[in-house]
Amino acid sequence: MQNEFEQAVAALENEGVIAYATEAVFGLGCDPDSELAVQRLLDIKQRPVEKGLILIAAELGQLLDYIDLSQLTAEQLARVEASWPGPFTWIMPAKPDTPSWLTGQFDTLAVRVTAHPQVQGLCRAFGKPLVSTSANLTGEEPARRVADIGELLASKLAYVLPGEVGGQANPSEIKDARSGAIIRPS
Repeated sequence: MQNEFEQAVAALENEGVIAYATEAVFGLGCDPDSELAVQRLLDIKQRPVEKGLILIAAELGQLLDYIDLSQLTAEQLARVEASWPGPFTWIMPAKPDTPSWLTGQFDTLAVRVTAHPQVQGLCRAFGKPLVSTSANLTGEEPARRVADIGELLASKLAYVLPGEVGGQANPSEIKDARSGAIIRPS
């Protein structure tokens, strides 16, 4: 496993896009601080930058460079923290210097603290969160096994980290941290 983590981290450090198992589906990930890596991911997904992306982390502290917790009330933050780690993605206020290649057309950012042990380990080994989006072309079914990734998609990736998805039937629920409104049900 360590050698596989080392290969995944090396790919991330070289601005590559990797695939890895999450709570429900395989995800595509890259270094959120590399505009080149994010553009590669968007090109692979055929996804417009305006839609924004999700960051996945091992713990809340890994997200603090990107989100502005001062814009949330204590109650709002408590609601978010009570759901983590877990398959819950929250739309949170972005810091003013968070790159637009992450936020898209918004002044917010979607973030999640994962409960998936392999993703936690990957984020810890990399030392920061990953961009995380489902491993599929936009509009197609997401991959639930390494075999589902497909040759065309796999040929565009720097590395596919072997692993098993967690027990979630659907991708993470997305909620607005300020209003509590559900943006995408699980």
